[in-house]
Amino acid sequence: MKYDVTVIGSGPGGYVAAIRCAQLGLKTAIVEKYNVLGGTCLNVGCIPSKALLDSSEHYHNAAHTFQTHGIELDNLQVNIQQMIKRKGEVVKSNNDGIAFLMKKNKIDTYYGLGSFVDKNRIKVAGIDGNVQEIETDKTIIATGSKPTALPFLPIEKKRIITSTEALSLTEVPKKMVIIGGGVIGLELGSVYARLGTKVQVVEYMDAIIPTMDRSLGKELQRILKKTLGFEFFFNHKVTGATNEGETVTVTAENPKGETVTFDGDYVLVSVGRRPYTEGLGLENAGVQMGERGMIAVNDHLETNVPGIYAIGDVVRGAMLAHKAEEEGVFVAEHMVGQKPHINYNLIPGVVYTWPEVAGVGFTEEQLKEQGRAYKTGSFPFKASGRAKASMDTDGFVKVLADKETDEILGVHMIGPRIADLIAEAVVAMEFRASAEDIARMSHAHPTYTEAMKEACLAATDNRALHI
Repeated sequence: MKYDVTVIGSGPGGYVAAIRCAQLGLKTAIVEKYNVLGGTCLNVGCIPSKALLDSSEHYHNAAHTFQTHGIELDNLQVNIQQMIKRKGEVVKSNNDGIAFLMKKNKIDTYYGLGSFVDKNRIKVAGIDGNVQEIETDKTIIATGSKPTALPFLPIEKKRIITSTEALSLTEVPKKMVIIGGGVIGLELGSVYARLGTKVQVVEYMDAIIPTMDRSLGKELQRILKKTLGFEFFFNHKVTGATNEGETVTVTAENPKGETVTFDGDYVLVSVGRRPYTEGLGLENAGVQMGERGMIAVNDHLETNVPGIYAIGDVVRGAMLAHKAEEEGVFVAEHMVGQKPHINYNLIPGVVYTWPEVAGVGFTEEQLKEQGRAYKTGSFPFKASGRAKASMDTDGFVKVLADKETDEILGVHMIGPRIADLIAEAVVAMEFRASAEDIARMSHAHPTYTEAMKEACLAATDNRALHI
């Protein structure tokens, strides 16, 4: 078979790229290594983790807030097997949905390991052992990423686990040690802490979610400690872990250089992810690699080989599903001569703990480093009528605006339904709105979104109305 475009990898970047290519009239194929579509995000990442976060949030609320709401329960229990079963059903529903979209858009799907024979030929080693070869004018590499392993800490997937195994535990651990205070560790730690697990976070840096605005990490740390009993150990360098059979012992150096140990039923290694390019045969096509195992691309996301593109976690930038989707659309439209754009500064980052955390644009630390004159306005959810009604009063919205022009430069939020609320900030900043613009727009009352308006009022001559 011969195709105009072949996409290798069916995660959010890959399958969206394939759909957009097909919409634009290109004969398209997609190659997926595993026997289901969706990649890491759908199968062992974004979607299953959110399913467990929602289930555990329901349980935690039933245990801790229902009585205040006038709802009384007897013999409340966790059925972890049912939680995992429901998670699987959610994943399968999404798998089926993507398979439907491939058929709807007349995209040919190949299951097996795709690798370059040369620039225009791709070999597919099928799951059933059969090998096929297809021809293609252009190729989009969208093979995603894998959890990063520490060289001195082998992951045996039984007691020393990654996020993949943490999504399918058959018991609620009594204690869990999480190595790394980033997004994935805090989300999965929240799942089990809500169910009764004692969670300890061992972090090499001096803060959690260190790439986001520091005010967010500080507030999230306070809340997780207060509401879920998280313990945090910063500036600790992990040196090893030993599977003791029913438990694991982690060794680390504390800030004083002393050796300390942490014990848990499981150790979740969550120190980031790395691009996944193994088995692609990039050398056969002459594709050059960039820094840190990433594929080198130009501003059009094209590699050094004309007609071969790469998107998502295998190229520079944040490893986010929605970033990969934008790049998939970008490449498809560029191929047919359109002029798409991506503003990477306006791709939001989200942490799906409770409260949720999100940010877009420049952080306050970045603005200080640039020496840029800015002003700030904040509004706490404890002053929000809607948040009081739902008992979700932790957190705030912070708006950073240019001191002279009032253009919004960054928005950083922690609070209820922030993962959805951040979209208002993205829209405002894409249209280069000022804080005054948002402050003068009507926001329905009572809603969480009023916190955005109030923060903009605070940034505009300190005019917040409800604080």
